Amino acid sequence: MRLRLPPHPRRLSPRKDVNVTSLPLTHRGGSGGPIVLVHGLMGRGSTWSRQLPWLTRWGAVYTYDAPWHLGREVDDAEPISTERFVEQLGAAVESLGRPAVLIGHSMGGLHSWCLAAERPQLVSALVVEDMAPDFVGGTTAAWEPWLHALPLEFSSAEAVFAEFGEVAGRYFVEAFDRTPTGWRLHGKPAKWIDIAAEWGTRNFWQQWRSVLAPVLLIEAGDTVTPPGQMQRMAELAGDRATYLRVPGAGHLIHDDAPDRYQRAVEGFLSALVRG
Repeated sequence: MRLRLPPHPRRLSPRKDVNVTSLPLTHRGGSGGPIVLVHGLMGRGSTWSRQLPWLTRWGAVYTYDAPWHLGREVDDAEPISTERFVEQLGAAVESLGRPAVLIGHSMGGLHSWCLAAERPQLVSALVVEDMAPDFVGGTTAAWEPWLHALPLEFSSAEAVFAEFGEVAGRYFVEAFDRTPTGWRLHGKPAKWIDIAAEWGTRNFWQQWRSVLAPVLLIEAGDTVTPPGQMQRMAELAGDRATYLRVPGAGHLIHDDAPDRYQRAVEGFLSALVRG
């Protein structure tokens, strides 16, 4: 079954100043309406491998790689801001020539709904996994020492699993740069800390209130989000929102509770098909 997008007044054309061949967007299979998978902090497009077999039945699936997650050797001198992330994600989605369903995990969910708020013509629907609008006052102090202490390179997959555990270890084996001698961090910890630190200085409720697209909100039982915020997001979205909490699942719901995640997302996509 292919995804039929809601009616749209015109086909989108990429901006003339955007080099679409340089955009960090990779087609992973499928045909029909575009579905863009947007990873979280410290993630990468390659980490969606276990979801591709069933998602490609619903449309043309693309994975997206965000700034500061493109490889250890890729230097990005631009200032870190949510606006920069949203601008680049918007350029990537625009290059597809038609509105897309955005499926975002954590940071990727935030950037997806900010894009839907700023440029609604690009986004036909949203899936937001375990992310909330307001972390104001929160700091990165608790996890900075651990992040800075990570080795630049792991010599074996077993070492990655020993550091991160089974679920997150599998995720990071797919995210890290593969080298002749092991698995290398695909970004700089100081940059990742700065990205998260921005969330402690501002909230994104206004952007959420501006979203007009249908949304599926999936919250982990062991969530990183402040209590009650994702339920409040659903309340604000009203009839456009579907909310699901997955007891027992950690932050990587799509890998920690894959069957529940698949049923929820396919149910949402099926509802879009039915109109």
